[in-house]
Amino acid sequence: MHRTLEICCASYTSALAAQSGGADRIDLCMGLELDGLTPSAGALRKPREALQIPIFVLIRPRAGNFCYSEHEMEVMLEDIAQAKIMGADGIVCGALQADGQLHYEQTARLVAASAPLPFTFHRAFDVCTAPLEAIDQLAALGVSRILTSGGAPSAPAGAEALKQYIDYAGNRLRIMAGGGIRPDNLAGLMKIAPLQEVHSSARPAGGIETSSGVVEQLRLLV
Repeated sequence: MHRTLEICCASYTSALAAQSGGADRIDLCMGLELDGLTPSAGALRKPREALQIPIFVLIRPRAGNFCYSEHEMEVMLEDIAQAKIMGADGIVCGALQADGQLHYEQTARLVAASAPLPFTFHRAFDVCTAPLEAIDQLAALGVSRILTSGGAPSAPAGAEALKQYIDYAGNRLRIMAGGGIRPDNLAGLMKIAPLQEVHSSARPAGGIETSSGVVEQLRLLV
């Protein structure tokens, strides 16, 4: 079984390393120390010119929660439009209500703006208060995948929940495990959860850039 290996990259250098190491695609962002923000035009343009693998672009206008005002929505919708013009292959985004429920209306607008590109609902899912209901809603919206650690601090810690989500989602959408995945814990995670897709920043311990060597190690396991 070939599982998709997605590497989260916050720089041009990391994107090049991800492709060199054998990644299937990259999730491009900026500000990993803030859990990821929308990348700049230049941060997308240079990898797009150099990479042959797909580039999914994170759309997140600020750090903090995932509850957005109408003004923030306007910015996100414009960022999606610009990412599509610049050659993005997919969009990574999502919105919640103040009570932790999926914000269906806002997410529907984001998905529609992203079409025909595939849409990944990001790790806002991990603070969603009704994850199974959210899976139903996201599947109904035509979302392609959900990036999640199973609601735990890391995907290995959330392995049982990931298995539940994968079983529950079935063929309606894909569950992509992400959060703290490294070569030394991926095999154990896969023993519990039948992963379809794996997401990692593939940085060495203490490093700030993706390592092609770590990507290669993950590739062998996936």
